[in-house]
Amino acid sequence: MTSQQTLSPRTWLELLALALIWGGSFPANRQALAELPVFSIVAFRVVGGMLVLWLYIWIRGITVPRSPRLWLAYMAMGLLNNVVPFSLIVWGQQHIEGGLAAILNAATAIFGILVAALVFGDERLTLQRGVGVALGFCGVVMVIGLQALAQVDITSVAQLAVLAASLSYACASSFGRAMFRGIAPQVTAAAMLTCSSIVMVPLALATDGWPTLPFAATTWVALAYLAILSAALAYLLYYRVLAAAGAGNLTLVTLLVAPFAIGMGAAWFGERLTAQAYGGFAVLAVGLLVIDGRAIAAVRLRMS
Repeated sequence: MTSQQTLSPRTWLELLALALIWGGSFPANRQALAELPVFSIVAFRVVGGMLVLWLYIWIRGITVPRSPRLWLAYMAMGLLNNVVPFSLIVWGQQHIEGGLAAILNAATAIFGILVAALVFGDERLTLQRGVGVALGFCGVVMVIGLQALAQVDITSVAQLAVLAASLSYACASSFGRAMFRGIAPQVTAAAMLTCSSIVMVPLALATDGWPTLPFAATTWVALAYLAILSAALAYLLYYRVLAAAGAGNLTLVTLLVAPFAIGMGAAWFGERLTAQAYGGFAVLAVGLLVIDGRAIAAVRLRMS
């Protein structure tokens, strides 16, 4: 299915569900940060998601490849798609609002266009895409603020950390396209989380020590949400939407995650973003819509 095709009502619901789940990961991160350090939160997320996905694979009887070379690729994918971005986002949320982190995370689609253009011959950076990318980066600069870039403090560093996480996600997307064709996506997700767990568990124990498990109920809920919904279920839903809607339509998720994250952050923690952040997100959203092309095509059709 191309990005120009109309989505079915069921696919729209699944797309919205995916955006809702990922949007909820930002307030869940903030809740977990009340009692756990950064690496421990990420370790709980990847280990829990790994266990759920392997259970799913075992129940479905899906074949698991054993090539050592492939597992090395899974390790690289785990670093790019889980270890690095999860850690950077959770660390960043110690210093900025979850909604702001979600807005910056929307830059994943912008970075994805640039990385794909560098890696794949069929992903040329056309004029339309170039304009969309330029608008997207203008939006990012507005969100962060020129004054923050000129005078570096912990808030601006946190924003740049989340932006670096978006770049890592974009690299992971191109890497996954190049390396894992023909492999069941559920296996790729489970193997990636397994390799992420191999990295994160020793890292969390070395830096944070053994966790004191009598957490508050809200912390356990946040950790369960991150592992079961944001990791395991979200990956299964992601690949289902990808098969039904195509990669082009999945860029809509990056636009939809931020409003959900902003709304939940405001409802649960009283987070309030500046007008500058909303304005930057609007410009970023326009950039993504230009890249997608459907809005421009619709305007041209009405004018003809």
